[in-house]
Amino acid sequence: MEESAADGVSAPLLGRCAFYVVKKKRYCKMIVGNGKTFCGEHANAGEESERKRIPCPLDPKHTVFEDNLAKHLKKCNSKEKPKPIYYTKDVNAGCGSEDESTEEIPIARRSRQELDELIVKLRTSVQGLNTKLAENTLSHSALSESLNDPKNGDSALKHLKQQASILGNMESMELLGPKRCYIEFGAGKGKLSHWIRIALKDAEDVHFLLVERSSTRFKVDGKHKNADSAFERLQVDIQHLDLGKVPLMKAKGLPVIGVGKHLCGAATDLTLRCLFEHNCTKGDTEPLKKRAKLHNADHHIMSVPSMDKEPVVSGLAIALCCHHRCDWKHYVGKEFFRQRGLGRKEFDAFRRLSSWATCGMTRFSSETTEKATKSKMEEEEEHEMSEEALPDTLNCFMPVEDREQIGRLCKCLIDKGRVDYLQRKGFETSLKYYTSRDVSLENVLLTAVPAASQKREDSK
Repeated sequence: MEESAADGVSAPLLGRCAFYVVKKKRYCKMIVGNGKTFCGEHANAGEESERKRIPCPLDPKHTVFEDNLAKHLKKCNSKEKPKPIYYTKDVNAGCGSEDESTEEIPIARRSRQELDELIVKLRTSVQGLNTKLAENTLSHSALSESLNDPKNGDSALKHLKQQASILGNMESMELLGPKRCYIEFGAGKGKLSHWIRIALKDAEDVHFLLVERSSTRFKVDGKHKNADSAFERLQVDIQHLDLGKVPLMKAKGLPVIGVGKHLCGAATDLTLRCLFEHNCTKGDTEPLKKRAKLHNADHHIMSVPSMDKEPVVSGLAIALCCHHRCDWKHYVGKEFFRQRGLGRKEFDAFRRLSSWATCGMTRFSSETTEKATKSKMEEEEEHEMSEEALPDTLNCFMPVEDREQIGRLCKCLIDKGRVDYLQRKGFETSLKYYTSRDVSLENVLLTAVPAASQKREDSK
């Protein structure tokens, strides 16, 4: 249905569709045929088309001529594609439990008394835990030139600083070296893998798997087509990825380093399950002894024991975010929560409250500056805001600063469950601030290395 124009747009562009798209507040930009007013997608908006258009049954976001439906369905981009060999439905989803059906209650529907009880329970649960994370903002020489490029805008510089610090932290843990396979989860354009490759430009036998469920534009993989390193994309949801069936994993058997930048909510838990439950480790500590040893002096592998083509996790570096998107079914820290007398009900409440750590300050403070608001808008472009950040009746009795503190405690408690999980798998794990909050409000890095190898380093 055609709507009236707004924002001063009085007419469509010459030769373009005359349908006004209300959501975008502009006219459709599709080119129309000779003598036509509307494009094929919006032909029903006028009386000029005798052919009826209907929503595509595969994806109702677009339409198709009814008499051309059969032909369209054969080539529609929304048509389900054959599953890749490494696809195993819900292989990393986690197991259901007796409390899966608990009703989720939004924070806005809770009374002040209920909220007070939750906060008391939260503070009790974090007693004895180190909730003050160390700050470890580092950089890496591979990004020095780009970091000093005057052409960088604020947003580009922000991402470069984060990538540089992730690489700096990986280097400090000896996770940058030859004869390894780096798996970037939630890879997007693949820029983190790109910088790791730049940092390892002289290293031999380095491979990259970029896991991303959606089709991505402006990928940086093409920059490495002629390099010795193999860049391979796995277009699959992490929930369904069986690494043991990936041909590269089976053929090479290289030590695996898992990485990710802003791995949203449940995607972090799915990643941990993908790495530590079905593919790379078998539940005991024996495979950890096969970790490839990095020589401190010349950065060459001293020896790589035979691994019988079985990939072994040698390290992990994941920048966390969006805890409000976590899911109890996928969460790896259930045992950690239960040991503290917590369950699905508390987890759901805490994950919702976690949004206060990043939403409260910029959305409700009357002293928010224009610069901070702009920075937050850039953050929102990558990560959708939680519904818990919307104003509700609870704001009148809790200062913004207290809301932020509560949100950060919730994030920390959820992350401590992940730390506990990794420690049970035989890894030495840490949580640290890898960048400042003015660069990113989501500034916590989860790292892990095999505990056995760490002890060998300490004994030197």
